[in-house]
Parts: sequence; C-alpha cells; structure tokens
Amino acid sequence: MQRSVRASTWIIAALVLALGVAMMASATGDALDRALMPWRFAVIDRLASGRIVVVEMDAESAAAIQRWPWSRTHYAAVVDRLRRAGAASIVFDVDVSSPSDAEGDQAFAAAISRAPGLVVLPTFAQAAASDDRRTIDALPIPILRGHAALASVSIRPSRDGQVREMPLATVTAGQPRPSLSAFIAARSGMVDQQFPIDMSIDPATIPRLSFVAVRDGRFDPAAVRGRNVLIGATAIEMGDRYGTARWGVIPGVVVQALAAETLLRGVPVYGSHAAMLLLAVLVAAVMLRIRSYAASVAFGLAAAAAIVAAVLLAQYQALLVLPLATALAMIMATGTSAGVREVVRRFRTQRLVDEVTGLPNARALLRQDARDGTVTLAVAQIGNFDTLRAVLGVQGSADAIVRLGERIALTAAGQAVYRTAEHQLAFVPGDGQAIDDAMYALRALLLQPVEVGGRRVDVALTIGLATGPWRGVERLVAEATLAAEEARTGDGFWRVAAADLADLDRSISLMGELDEAIASGQIQVFYQPKFDCRTQRIGSVEALVRWRHPVRGFIGPDLFIPIAEKANRIAPLTLHVLAQVLSDLGSWQAAHPGLTAAVNISAKLLADGPFNAMAERLVTEAQIPPGSIMFEVTESAAMSDADTSIAALHRYRALGIGISMDDYGTGQSTLTYLRQLPLSELKIDRSFVQHAHRDHDDAVLVRSTIELGHQLGLKVVAEGVEDEACLAFLREAGCDLVQGYLISRPVPLTDLLALLAEERRRAA
Repeated sequence: MQRSVRASTWIIAALVLALGVAMMASATGDALDRALMPWRFAVIDRLASGRIVVVEMDAESAAAIQRWPWSRTHYAAVVDRLRRAGAASIVFDVDVSSPSDAEGDQAFAAAISRAPGLVVLPTFAQAAASDDRRTIDALPIPILRGHAALASVSIRPSRDGQVREMPLATVTAGQPRPSLSAFIAARSGMVDQQFPIDMSIDPATIPRLSFVAVRDGRFDPAAVRGRNVLIGATAIEMGDRYGTARWGVIPGVVVQALAAETLLRGVPVYGSHAAMLLLAVLVAAVMLRIRSYAASVAFGLAAAAAIVAAVLLAQYQALLVLPLATALAMIMATGTSAGVREVVRRFRTQRLVDEVTGLPNARALLRQDARDGTVTLAVAQIGNFDTLRAVLGVQGSADAIVRLGERIALTAAGQAVYRTAEHQLAFVPGDGQAIDDAMYALRALLLQPVEVGGRRVDVALTIGLATGPWRGVERLVAEATLAAEEARTGDGFWRVAAADLADLDRSISLMGELDEAIASGQIQVFYQPKFDCRTQRIGSVEALVRWRHPVRGFIGPDLFIPIAEKANRIAPLTLHVLAQVLSDLGSWQAAHPGLTAAVNISAKLLADGPFNAMAERLVTEAQIPPGSIMFEVTESAAMSDADTSIAALHRYRALGIGISMDDYGTGQSTLTYLRQLPLSELKIDRSFVQHAHRDHDDAVLVRSTIELGHQLGLKVVAEGVEDEACLAFLREAGCDLVQGYLISRPVPLTDLLALLAEERRRAA
C-alpha cells in the first residue's frame, strides 16, 4: 500500500508540473489571468487622485455646437480659458491630423502659441486601408505643431476587444514619443513597453467639466488650477469608445485618464511566471506529502489564500502584477488528484477491512498470497461467540473482538491480526519464538477477562496452527481452522494441524538437514530461568533448543523434535545441546557459582546404550562441580523400558548429575517411580500450576505435591507461572523454585548473563 501511495504521489506531481508548464507555454494561463483581473481589481476600489480633469466633448456640447466637425475656434476658446485658469497642461485626445476651416485652424494655432509648452496634441498610427497591413502615422497639421508637444494616443485592445494595457511610448513618423498617459504622469519608458491599467480606479471619481461650459467660462477656475486637463469625446454619437474588463464600454478619453492615474502612482510591471510556477510546485509537494487528505486540502486552501493575498498586496503596494491563474490551477489540480487518490484508497481499504471491527479481513489476508517464504499461521476461534453476541449485542461483541485482537497483536510478530470469519481471528505468532512459547505467552495474556462497555466477559478461545508457504495461505487458513476446532473438542488451548507435521516429515525433509544445521550453528540453545523462592534469585536454568533455518526461518521445537524422535535423530541433537550447555556452564561458573542447568532427555534415549555412554563421557570431561547439571526426564521416559532406564539414571546420579521428573502429575504409576528413581527434583506440570491460586482443586494438588516432594527430600519446581498472584500462592505453599513467563521467557546466553548481572547489581 505504501509503495502504491509513493508511486501515485510521483505521478500526480509530474502531471501537476506538466499542467503548469503547458499553461505557461500556451495562451491558456494568460487567458485565465485576464478572466481573473476584474475580480482582482474589484477587491479594492480606488478614488481618482483629482490631479487629472477631463473636459468632456459630451452630448450637451454636441447639442450646443450642433455641426460636426467643430470649428477649431472652439478649441482655441477652451485653451485660452484653461490657460487663464492656471491649468498645468492641456492635453487633447482629439484628432487634429487634417485641416479644418482656415479661421478655426488659425485661431487654434494662435491659442496654442499663447500657451507655450502647455498644450499636448495627439499622434497615432492607423491602417492604410481595411485590407492593407501597412500603417500610416497621423500627426497634427503643421500649423498646430509649432508651440505644442506631441504624444501618442494609441490604444491597443486585447484579442477579446478589451483594453487592459497601455504603452509608455510608441514611434510615429520615425520618432519615439511618450504615450499621452506617460506625458501627463511624467513617466519615461521603452518604446512599446506595456503597463497594466489599474482598473481598481473608479472612473466616476475623475473630475469632469463640459466642453461648452469651459468654452463659455461657466466653471470654477479652481477646478483646473495646477491640474492636468484631458480633453476628449464622451458623447456616444462621437464614437471613440472601448471595452474594459471591469467598467464595461467607456470613452477613450476616460481610458487615457485611467492610464495616467495609474502612472501617477508609479509604473506597474509584470512579475515572473516561472517564480509563480516554482511556488505552486512547492505547495503541491507539501500537499502530496501530507498523509491526511483533509489536512492536505486545508493546507492547499490556506496556501492558495496566502498566494492570493500576496499577489494582491504586490499589485496594490509594490505595483507588481503577478500571474495567478497557473498557480491556483496547479494547487486545485493537486487537491483534485489527491482527492481521487483518496477515494480509490478508501475504496480499496473498505474492501480489505472488516467494517464492524475495523480489522483487516479475510480478503486482506489472501492478498498476502503473493509473498515468498514459509509461515506458521494461527487461527484463534471464539467458541462462545454466539453467547457473546446475544449478551453484548453486535457492537459489543465487535468491541470484544477488537480487544482480543489488541492482545493477540502483542505476540503477532509485528504482523496484522485479521478477522477471517465472524468468530475467527488469524495472525502470525511471534517471530523467532517457539510455537509453544508463543502459545503459552498468548494464553497468559488471554486469561484475564475482556472489558466491554464496563462489563468483564470471559472469551473461550482455541487456537489452531498450520505451517506452509505464503502462496498457499488459503489452505493454511483452512488447516489452522480445523486444528482450532480439534483443540476445542479436545478441551485444549492450541493444536498444530496434523497435515503440517506430515508435510514437514514428508516433503521438507528437515531431518536430512539436521546434521548441517548443527554444524553450521543453526541449532541454538536458549535458557529459561528458574527462580529460587528462598534466595529471591535465579537458582537454575532449563536449556531449550531453537532452530533458525536460513530459508524457512524459525522452526519451533514442537515441530522438529517429534520428527527427530520419529526418525531416530534425537540422539545427536540432544548430545549437541548437552555439549553446548556444559560449555556455557564452564563460562558462567566463576561469575555465578551455584547456578545449575537442566537438559531435557527424550523418552527413547535412556535405553540407548551409545547415547548414554557419550553423555557420560561429555559430563566427565567437562569437569564441572557435582550437581551443576541436571537431566529432566518425563514419567513416560522411565516407563518405556523401566529396568534399562532406571539403571541409566542411577549411573547418571552417581556422576553427580541431578535427576528431575518433568511434567509430574500428567503420567501414570507416578508413586511407584517416585520410590524407584534416583530423583533430586520434581517439576509440577503447568496445567496444575497456572490456576492453583484461584482453583481449589488445583491448589490442593499443588500443595500436596510440594509436601510430598519435601517429605521425600526433593526440591519442587512449579512451571507455568504467569502472574504475581500465582507466584505469591507458590511461595506461601513452600515451593522451592518457580519457572514461567512471569520470571522470564527463554533467552539466549547473552541475555541470560545480562539478567544475572542486573540481579547482582540490585542485590548489592
């Protein structure tokens, strides 16, 4: 799942970057930016500065003068009125490139000469003909040029017919000339350098006077004193109108006034598309790294809002017009793509999750079928599930399963716990841990009732195990389920699928690899401490064998030891373990004198002459202190060949080897062999010990066994101690040694030595 998420992240990132580059390379980004401009200008409404006054050739003036074109005597009168009123400049946005009546032209020229340097006349370029791509430069007639300045009034609408930009300068008649707006604002710039018009300025706030009112002197001179006066047509019948993105169709003279107002604040410039693209890429990258889709969207919205705010601030304060559409489109595309990915992920997750408990379901487990290697799969079956559901309801029983899953997960080797059926959970027992160790640890965890909705309920669990390749996981589930059912009907806690042992014996041929495993160090010895209740210290250890196969991984002793016995390969395995234990005993004797070790002897070996001879030789050559080593045998071992077995045990006892009867109470003819065998220790089976502190019958049996052992001069060991209450009971009952997960699980030698060192530090 993580791999697919990473792959989709790279794909989305590549697509978003491609989108941004495509928008930059094409006209799409610019088109979207143009569409956004009216909104950007609408955020803040600006008032005109008041430094520019428009003298309108309006409908009132057209009605008063009547004939068109007007005689330029009217222009002369207006120039004289404005000059006397103290106008800073008098700028005409009126075509004077062709002669009018002679009297008017003379009068206008004379008025211009009386206002030297104040009057600005327009120049512009126009097409030679409708089907001709050449342009003709239009200049004022010669009689008017003597005392007037010339400025360009060229307006270049965008492809959609709307005016958004104005030039700072153009070339007419071979001469670079400032645009009308640049002249009024006294701004310089390169020829054909465009600047965006600030459409946030409200045209209605630009002061206006009617042309005929100025001509006739019907205006307050203070309204134009020290101001730049712009004269142009606003009457609809005179044409000269342009579309704008925000203000609709307005007269050309008003467009010129807005452009001049823009330049009075400074010269706006366009920002870099590449910088905005990089910023959007960074935002998209962060969004894709955030695992929570809601958090990713929230970040994207916050980043988009911050970018918009920064762009508007740059536009209004720094006069920097940055492109916005591409960055927003990239952020939106990232959010949308991540949303699609989230929907797909949730759909996949829902297919792989049990909707009642939220645990992975059987479909999720079957997806593991593609994995390599061998696995031991456990299926935990709830025997009283129908009762739980009747008492707790659907949700309550689901909560109970979740609580069970949490406990099982503690021993599940970091793997998931799957709900494979309504009353079943599947998992992989602890990695590197014997199956019996894992099951005893799990049983200890599951002894306590489960709390659901404030109620404590007991859950009846049995567990089945099956081993095989991951690619046959469906078969493993079936075999483990059958084993769990067999455990339930057999009144046990767990059982290994019979087919599993047969597979190992028949097809894996483990015994053919045993010699190599011993030689290469795959067979390891772990030690489980026995705690001395009198000294409150570890007094002894039991050696347990572990097999770490280089291909199959951990193979539990519960699987390979029965096969070794069946294949008559148990003798070399036991001798290897004995030799390792004797070596370890010699290494710890100096630092931990008195610490003894026990080795399990299989039922068949006491009657095996060559084995007994080699075992006696190993113990003799080790030169260990008497009583340092103990052999643990079961009642069945003594009964399989009574005379030979008893004789062998007496020889061992004569060598100073202690003899412990393991699993006491589970065999037959126990009292007979207690009298005949040279025992030094009794080990009470865990089936009696685990519940003795709360079960009266078990308590009676344990107390009587301890008393019997002491009467016979034997030490008594209780195995399977898993909680403090049980330990307290055994201490009170006078038990000598206790063993179980409460004390320690089986550990390698290095960990055992660390436990002993820590124990000595605490005692010091």
